[in-house]
Amino acid sequence: MRTIASLEELESLQGQEVAVSDWMEITQEQVNLFAEATGDHQWIHVDVERAKKESPYGGPIAHGFLTLSLVPKFMHNALHMPSKIGVNYGLNRVRFTAPVPVGSKLRARIKLQKVERLDPLPKSPELVGAQSTWEVTIEREGSDRPVCVAESISRRYG
Repeated sequence: MRTIASLEELESLQGQEVAVSDWMEITQEQVNLFAEATGDHQWIHVDVERAKKESPYGGPIAHGFLTLSLVPKFMHNALHMPSKIGVNYGLNRVRFTAPVPVGSKLRARIKLQKVERLDPLPKSPELVGAQSTWEVTIEREGSDRPVCVAESISRRYG
């Protein structure tokens, strides 16, 4: 866990890898729950027996968007930046570069690309704000190829 105590410290880290998250195992239960939440019940994700027989991966794989949805968890696991308000602002670019077989362990490498200061919020002019653009590279244990690369944008006030 890396703590970044101030906006000035955050700005000084632009262009650097600032944190690496802990490993997290992807389970079939997570995949099934994600399928329920999104309505994406494609057999390659949820039909274990069929995926073992017919999938080129030898078993079920996680949804790409499940992998992407873990970005906030990886960020929270690896970075602490005290603030009063923090929000995900969006994504600029996402690529799913390799499959995630169920049972894989994933972690994220987090690089700070850019920090931009923001105008204060109209109802809270005392809060200093910043928008940060992060390159998040999600790795699978035992593989040289990342499974997802995303440019994630967050905003913090505090």
